Amino acid sequence: MRKRLLALALATGIGLVTAPPAHAAGSRIAVHFDLAKGQQPENIALAPDGTAYVTFAVARQVAAVTPGGAVKILATLPDTGAAAPVLGFALTTGIVRLADGTLYFLYAGGDAATTGLYRLPPGGTPHRIAALPANGLPNGLAYDEHAKTFYLTDSVLGTISTVPLKGGPARTWSSADELTATGFLGANGIKIRDDAVWATNLDRGTLLRIPIKHGRPGPIQVKATGLTGVDDLAFTRDDQVIATLNAPNKVVRIDHHGHTETLLTTGLQNPTSVAVRGRTLYVLSAAYLTATDPNLILARLSN
Repeated sequence: MRKRLLALALATGIGLVTAPPAHAAGSRIAVHFDLAKGQQPENIALAPDGTAYVTFAVARQVAAVTPGGAVKILATLPDTGAAAPVLGFALTTGIVRLADGTLYFLYAGGDAATTGLYRLPPGGTPHRIAALPANGLPNGLAYDEHAKTFYLTDSVLGTISTVPLKGGPARTWSSADELTATGFLGANGIKIRDDAVWATNLDRGTLLRIPIKHGRPGPIQVKATGLTGVDDLAFTRDDQVIATLNAPNKVVRIDHHGHTETLLTTGLQNPTSVAVRGRTLYVLSAAYLTATDPNLILARLSN
């Protein structure tokens, strides 16, 4: 993956140096992950007690990170020798935690037997509840509580699909051109907010809003552009978007008019995912390009 992302960085003219100081107050590295063990965090879901549930992409794992910084591996997905397309290795990606503590996550295994959406109950073992195309790269995962439905992006196929909470066949919800890749990876991060799907497109550097109309997609709205290397997103309490820009090593805030402000650069090592709890940002860095210090950073929103 480092080689693939390096090619993307060179193609888009992105430097691999840390940018100037940021605008999020009191940032600190809360946890240093073990690069040698493949602990390169891809996505995050928070519990009420502050525990962060993360996927370690390269290690094919799901882990719990306590507020004190302890890391506990909850599940490791099988290595079948297959590889996800484009990236060239199997990886765990998006993760969601429901109120009962059950985790749901995606595995891009590169084969028909393992690629899919998985359920992991507290103290249990993972079970696949929906098969997904082996020639795709399931990446971002979100849950619509009202509809009892998961929405997920596929970065290679350029689609958003749905899976019911109980599991079953995945259905393509949108395959709009705005979701497709232009050379590397397309639709990436995804969230549900106010009866709409919000998604990012890494190649196009865009933030998209797709209204949910009686369960079907409405016209796509491009809410922000110029987001080079955009990966994951989260919402603040006042409905502004926080997004990670992977290769540029930035976390940015996007206001209601699509204007972007850099919030954080210090300590970032190719940030992949972000979550917001009150005024606190949780930012994961996977070090895909830098190959140095994958970590979890905590920062405070200044306003």
